[in-house]
Formats: sequence, C-alpha cells, structure tokens
Amino acid sequence: MSRMVLAEQAHIVPMIYPQGSAAPTIDGDIVSMKNASHATIILTVGAQAGDLIAKVYEANGFDDGDTLIDCAVYKEETTNSDQLGDRTAVVAADGVTTVTTNNIFYVFEIDAEDLTEGYPNIQLKLSGLNNTTYVSAICILTGYAYQGKSQVTEIA
Repeated sequence: MSRMVLAEQAHIVPMIYPQGSAAPTIDGDIVSMKNASHATIILTVGAQAGDLIAKVYEANGFDDGDTLIDCAVYKEETTNSDQLGDRTAVVAADGVTTVTTNNIFYVFEIDAEDLTEGYPNIQLKLSGLNNTTYVSAICILTGYAYQGKSQVTEIA
C-alpha cells in the first residue's frame, strides 16, 4: 500500500482563512500554479443563511483583468457528511451556487493546462455572503515540478 504525504508531495496554500463574512464578497488569496500541473480547492461552508456563489478566476492581480475559468466540482451538500457527489463541469460564468445547508463542502479541480499561457494564477471569489455565513478555503497544488517538502511560497 502506497501512501501520500501531502506536506511532502504537494503544496498547501490557505486561500481563505476561516471567517464569518461581514461583507457580501470575499476574494481569496491569489495562488500561482507556475510550478504545479493541478490545483484542488476545498471550500468549506459552516453556518450560513445567504445565497453563496463560488467562482474560480484566472487572476492577474488586478481587479479589472480577471477571467472566469471552467473547472470541475465535486459537491458534498449534506450536513456533516463526507460523501462527495459525482464530478460536475462548472460553467465559468455561473460558478457554483451552494445549497443553504450548514456544514457542507465543495472540491474544485483545475488543470494548469487549461489556463492562458503566461497567466498561471488562480483565485476563488465568493459572493452572496451575509454576516451569518462562515467559510474557509484551502488550495492543494500537485504535479509539482519539484518533489519533496516545498519551501517556496505560491501566494501571488
């Protein structure tokens, strides 16, 4: 049986630290995929009462130039469960609208080859939040060009 040690075989980047939303939107940290071939974003949603919409962007670091990207998502929309649903394509313009159930999560999958040449950055943006919605997001980069524990930051 082989084992995977994420801390050594991947690079883990907090995109959104756990927080309640005092504003209707949250823009996660921009993450560079220049050294990785794949990114997995795990969005967790705790207590909520809004119409949360999550979208993945190809980010250039400027507010006016980010581009929505298509990706795939696996959804766990049952409270306190760990049974992800089937892979579903995400139409970039629509993003993913979460159900209004507490303690759920979503797994977004992005391949570097799907990004525009020369634009290796991604960003998760949330909208439709209110002050009773609690979220966090982690990005796991894999297919790393360099194996072993990474000491290089990928926060762009």
